[in-house]
Amino acid sequence: MRRISQRISGIAESATLAVDAKAKALRAAGRPVIGFGAGEPDFPTPDHIVEAAAEACRDPRNHKYTPAGGQPALREAIAHASAQPIDAGQVIVTNGGKQAVYQAFATLLDPGDEVLIPAPYWTTYPEAVRLAGGVPVDVVTDESTGYRVGVEQLEAARTARTRVLVMCSPSNPTGAVYSREQLAEIGGWAAENDLMVVTDEIYQHLVYGDAEFHSMPVVVPELADRTLVLSGVSKTFAMTGWRVGWMYGPRDLIGAALNLQSHLTSNVCNIAQAAALAAVTGDLSAVARMREAFDRRRRTIVEMLNAIPGVVCPEPQGAFYVYPSVKGLLRGRTSAELATFILDEAEVAVVPGEAFGTPGYLRFSYALSDADLVEGITRIQKLVPTMGG
Repeated sequence: MRRISQRISGIAESATLAVDAKAKALRAAGRPVIGFGAGEPDFPTPDHIVEAAAEACRDPRNHKYTPAGGQPALREAIAHASAQPIDAGQVIVTNGGKQAVYQAFATLLDPGDEVLIPAPYWTTYPEAVRLAGGVPVDVVTDESTGYRVGVEQLEAARTARTRVLVMCSPSNPTGAVYSREQLAEIGGWAAENDLMVVTDEIYQHLVYGDAEFHSMPVVVPELADRTLVLSGVSKTFAMTGWRVGWMYGPRDLIGAALNLQSHLTSNVCNIAQAAALAAVTGDLSAVARMREAFDRRRRTIVEMLNAIPGVVCPEPQGAFYVYPSVKGLLRGRTSAELATFILDEAEVAVVPGEAFGTPGYLRFSYALSDADLVEGITRIQKLVPTMGG
């Protein structure tokens, strides 16, 4: 007798979390593993946010159920901070950004609906699409375009079943940032073809150099009624463990997603919501300090990786990842096998490109200390000459 549903048995484990868990287990066993796997800032949550949570713990009102869509004050703050002119009724607070991703696709998709996902993509997107009954369609980019998709590629992938376009800028896993002009072209194409858009903006505060963040429904106002925007506090405020994300968009879509959430999880933890409120309404000085450190590490890791023969590492403009091509190092291996080899021989944990829909690459998160970053890449530099042909 079948014990697990086909829908659930078809889900792949999160590769990024699996790599991070393996690295942590090896460190716990005494091995000096350096992990580039997790997309998690190495900074503590800023003090004023932690204090807001501690104070909320002592308030009996937070010991009870609260509205399923989020505390009114937090929804209002998110609406006020958004790039679009929205109100609190267009916002849902979710249990981390992943719940927002799942609910977006569950709200938009019927069985067989196709979703265009530029690749490399964050590992959760295609799995969430499949869970909702949809069909993920990879639109593959590479380093020659800075991992940015173009309208010609999207049009070539579009069919009569295409329902949704996914965008993520700044990008996980590549750090690519789309310009206003690129978003205007893609957004105009999506509107002309009557597509819905899911845009993930969780890295919006982490851009570097001359790059600027732009929100697609702001650049293309006619898309505002067709777009769900996803975000959260985890990356910007070093709050990955607090599990607070959100989504906002048209009232009918948000209302439907709220109905789902009322049965799925009800309200997000009230203490975490209080912390998120302090984050969203506070100043960004702590964020600026983290961004300065990420920028420094970004330049260091790009320089060190490009010094390795066989590695081509474009300079990312946002987030805290690099996504180098390692095709020159494979020598008969897959990139997944190369990642295992690097972990076994150099005790450095990285995520292979297979997890992001593009074999032949590795993702490195540079959200780790400067010393660990330099030591980890130095180990790989020393390993490469020993790999043979």
